[in-house]
Amino acid sequence: MRTGHWGVVAAGWLALAVARAAGLADLGEGLAYLRLKALPADLTSAPRTGPLVADLRFLPATAEQAAAFGAWLGFQARPGVPLLLVANRETGEELRRVLAGPRPPAVVLIGVPGPGFTPDLEVTAAPEADRQAYAALDAGSTLAGLLADHPGKARQDELSLRLGGETSRPPAPGAGPAPAEPVVDAALQRAVHLHRAHRALRRG
Repeated sequence: MRTGHWGVVAAGWLALAVARAAGLADLGEGLAYLRLKALPADLTSAPRTGPLVADLRFLPATAEQAAAFGAWLGFQARPGVPLLLVANRETGEELRRVLAGPRPPAVVLIGVPGPGFTPDLEVTAAPEADRQAYAALDAGSTLAGLLADHPGKARQDELSLRLGGETSRPPAPGAGPAPAEPVVDAALQRAVHLHRAHRALRRG
């Protein structure tokens, strides 16, 4: 086997090792997903090579940890390569302060808006639905399942917001148990849709 081929194989294994170490998951079409649960431990020092979704929802952070994330953000930013940040009003206050400041080009903040949190792209979903979707991945749901399009579920979430969070009705007499509603991660779904639209524009 030629030496060049071994180099390619070694590079492939190295890339796989880096991805596993960084906790990256594949969202398709070159888009990676990184859920951050502890700073700075979950920040990878390896430069990314493609678009990335970094999930900061429910992530606490001290001032020092938030500053470490800000430094990582500047290091990871690449012109023309989307870095999509998903956060919410329960992201740590110090971290939200960093997110509210100037950000490098191609960095977009996405999430369900709330007190102290105004994203670039607002997602229509109830805060509890956002929490449920976030928890579902840790509970064993797949990313593919959480990203599936369920138009009826999206309409119900929007109606729930308008009616103060209450849309359920008692079952009709004699009716069996209602089927479980699909859990959809609307914020993550918006990030993926943005990436797909960006790719389509670049191809066009």
